[in-house]
Amino acid sequence: MDEIAIVVHGGAGGSISDPERAERMRAGAAAAVEAGHAVLAAGGAALDAVEAAVVVLEDDPEFNAGRGAALTEYGRVELDASIMDGATRAAGAVAAVRGVRNPVRAARAVLADGRHVLLVGSPATEFAATAGLSFENETWFVTDRERDALARLSEGDAAGARGTVGAVARDSAGRLAAATSTGGVSGQRLGRVGDSPLIGAGTWADETVAVSCTGHGESIIRTALAHEVHALLRHRELGLQDACVEAIRSLEGLGGDGGLIAVTARGDVAATFNSDAMTRGWRVGDGPVVTAIGREGG
Repeated sequence: MDEIAIVVHGGAGGSISDPERAERMRAGAAAAVEAGHAVLAAGGAALDAVEAAVVVLEDDPEFNAGRGAALTEYGRVELDASIMDGATRAAGAVAAVRGVRNPVRAARAVLADGRHVLLVGSPATEFAATAGLSFENETWFVTDRERDALARLSEGDAAGARGTVGAVARDSAGRLAAATSTGGVSGQRLGRVGDSPLIGAGTWADETVAVSCTGHGESIIRTALAHEVHALLRHRELGLQDACVEAIRSLEGLGGDGGLIAVTARGDVAATFNSDAMTRGWRVGDGPVVTAIGREGG
């Protein structure tokens, strides 16, 4: 294939027992695909497409990124995001920012500034303000669902909320890009940074493949999961699907679970996971928007 392509994910984890919420999550994934595809169809760059797609997911309270983010052990919201341009390997990321409505835009601002790759904490939040980005009161980010998840965790429920959103794209010039954004995991320590803002772990893009990951962040970091897909493609010459399956297998070796989405310079796409579910959606060329959550595509 040699077409424009966009793939998004809304996080990997347990199955969604509420059918109404599952439908809302599929609708959110479809909206993100449409936002990214509109950029690509107009001749826009893959980097702009993944940013547009992730903004939609960050604004949707059904997902753990931006509004609807998981809460720290003290009920606060700390947000992480990264973005990478495969054509130049330029990258930007922020971690543990507060109040920034769309952390992926802050990551894009770091990339555009070009001086650093990753900014963290209060200085990263201040940088986002100087970049003219939109801010919201911290209560705007907090949902009843995440308050309940934190309360259940404090009562001994080990299945606290977690998740991530992300997008990968190939534009009409064959350029690739990836972006990832998250609120972390329920009950995390203040200042905890997962895989999402780490280039090579949660996000990777070069001239070969663009990857965005989701799942158990600490295991993803220790396997350099996003870059592992690139390494398997380049050095073992695997096909995309086989490379993604092998990369996820390395995650299993550490007892971790999760998933990833990927697109190659040829326009091949993949969405692979070993968790019970991963919300995902994609559109290739002029084809239809496809969304799914469970293992069987439901």
